Amino acid sequence: MKASERSGTIALTEDSYFSREAQSAFMSASQFKAFRACEAAALAEIRGEWQREETTALLVGSYVDAHFTGTLEAFRGQHPNIFTRAGEPKAEYRQAEQVIARIERDPTMAKYLSGEKQVIMTGEIADVPFKIKVDALHPGKAIVDLKIMRDFQPIWDPDARKRVPWWLAWGYDFQAAIYQEIERQNRGPDAAPLPFYLAAATKEREPDIGVWQIEQGQLDRALDIVRELAPHYAALKR
Repeated sequence: MKASERSGTIALTEDSYFSREAQSAFMSASQFKAFRACEAAALAEIRGEWQREETTALLVGSYVDAHFTGTLEAFRGQHPNIFTRAGEPKAEYRQAEQVIARIERDPTMAKYLSGEKQVIMTGEIADVPFKIKVDALHPGKAIVDLKIMRDFQPIWDPDARKRVPWWLAWGYDFQAAIYQEIERQNRGPDAAPLPFYLAAATKEREPDIGVWQIEQGQLDRALDIVRELAPHYAALKR
């Protein structure tokens, strides 16, 4: 992160990235998706009037993320509830260890998850300040995000009235479009967008793994929607 990555007087760091001040000053991919789901809930979360529940499923994914970003010891210290009274990880987190081992055994996953870790960048989309935190950046080559899912089965989309790929059902195309555009801006106005990949694993008894590239046409359509809706969400925040 460069020292110039600021909005007003806010400089984003590892410690301040998720702060309420940063959430108010910047839009993020998760915040954008929260607004699409429910504007009132998104505003309540930004104002500190409502806090998203830390579910076991969410914590298991965060456990795996923390391992690959080198912050696992800090994560364990912040979440003592993941341990039994005997000091051993609870069953769900032993499963997380199996997911980690499965990823590390695979050379393709290792390749995609190498590179610069947790890279913070800022930029603007439709005059709205955005912040991103890239799991694995391969400078000039690719953007990679790690996802830990229940499984890779298609999910029913009530709007489309059919099952759609898991990454589409969870709105990861919007995250990819935002990350791709902000990263592109940080390389210059004439830079071309980098390919975006999801390196994912499942929490099944025998973890499955895979790498998905979201095709550029899908990312362009998602970015058009971000450009259309982000100014409205930013106005609600103000």
